Amino acid sequence: MSINYSEKIPNNVNLAEDRKLQRALEHWQPAFIDWWKELGPEGFQANEDYLRTATGVDAKGWASYGYTEMPDYRWGIFLADKTEDRTVGFGDEFGKPVWQEVPGEHRSALRRLIVTQGDTEPASVEQQRLLGQTAPSMYDLRNLLQINVEEGRHLWAMVYLLHGFFGRDGREEAEAMLERHSGDEDNPRILGTFNEPQEEWLSFFTFAYFTDRDGKFQLKSLAESAFDPLSRTCQFMLTEEAHHMFVGETGLGRVIQRTSEVMQELKTDDPARLREHGVIDFGIIQRYINFWFTSSLDLFGTESSSNAANSFAAGLKGRPDEDMYEDHDCSDDTFSLERPHADNGKVITEDIPMRNAMNLVTRNAYIKDCETGLKRWNRQLSKAGVDFTFTLPSDRFHRAIGVWAGFHFGPDGKSMSKTEWESRLYEWVPSREDRDFVKSLMKPVYEPGKIAGWIAPPARGINNNPVDYEYVKL
Repeated sequence: MSINYSEKIPNNVNLAEDRKLQRALEHWQPAFIDWWKELGPEGFQANEDYLRTATGVDAKGWASYGYTEMPDYRWGIFLADKTEDRTVGFGDEFGKPVWQEVPGEHRSALRRLIVTQGDTEPASVEQQRLLGQTAPSMYDLRNLLQINVEEGRHLWAMVYLLHGFFGRDGREEAEAMLERHSGDEDNPRILGTFNEPQEEWLSFFTFAYFTDRDGKFQLKSLAESAFDPLSRTCQFMLTEEAHHMFVGETGLGRVIQRTSEVMQELKTDDPARLREHGVIDFGIIQRYINFWFTSSLDLFGTESSSNAANSFAAGLKGRPDEDMYEDHDCSDDTFSLERPHADNGKVITEDIPMRNAMNLVTRNAYIKDCETGLKRWNRQLSKAGVDFTFTLPSDRFHRAIGVWAGFHFGPDGKSMSKTEWESRLYEWVPSREDRDFVKSLMKPVYEPGKIAGWIAPPARGINNNPVDYEYVKL
């Protein structure tokens, strides 16, 4: 399906044929632009940025690149092409035709899923709104702005569903997504991770690697939905999400590369000496990994969840890549769940219904996917002759949601007393001193081809352009 850019709201859903919906979205559009100008990337609203814009929903050749000022970016509504005769792929509705409208009995649950996903999109823009002012290179600044405009478009994707299929309730939810703000004490974002500050680029890269990867798995789960407009919306969102994870993985890889270069020059791994020479030692990087990884684990929800079971049974939300599983019903299966004993904290195992374990099944797939980046970074260190290994902490460590919340486990998964855990916490997650040091390195470098001293240059430029291309016209 081609995208119509002649309309006020670009779309490939024939919006002009539904005048009521078109008017509702055009009424919401100015509020979105006002929000963007107030809480979007600060300091770069009037610059021309080299941004990617969708021209179609086919994964091959689907986008064009060109300069635009961000408030003029053509946000719109894009759904993947419809699959004819598509049927429900899991749960009690398995094999039946998918839905083009929202069944009344699932209205509330579907709205909650869409609102929760939609709320994360503007939240990350708000978290990152000041980062452009300390960009380590023009290349990195452009990547940040590209991610921001795409998160804005992902908000549009969810708002379209709310307006188009949920009537007055949906319109009110769409308005509320511009009223909540990341970190606001009175009206914060729905999910805790999206209220965490991102004051420096190491947080941004780690967030993009771990938290946007959670977004990938949530979108893959929703792309299995029996509600076909939601499925098609998420399928196209995944095309854009891949760039966000690329920025996180390569960004962290470049930080690691620069530190290893200085380690070899100085012939030392002493954190104090490395900091004196303006690079981020591996201990700090590992602590950032520990923090953002465990925070992202909480986004999957509780390990045994009746909501997850109900969503799977109803066909609302499946497992990522549902086709790879043999059993799409799962009503007779069980899952072996490890959890702490409520009285003494010792780890015990119990069998729970498989449908109740769907959050955990998805989370386990996410953890496996996260390991790929660490393997690449560790190979990078090995080739450079650096004796250090990055690791993922145990999923029992530093948890605020689920069966491990409130218990005290180290990154190695071993239980300890509350006193010991509290006394050692900043061995494992960033301390104020860590964050202040990283922030002290954050000096903007805007000259094309130049780069901050704490990060290595990228291997290649964007869209076959050189690294020293003028990606943002300042």
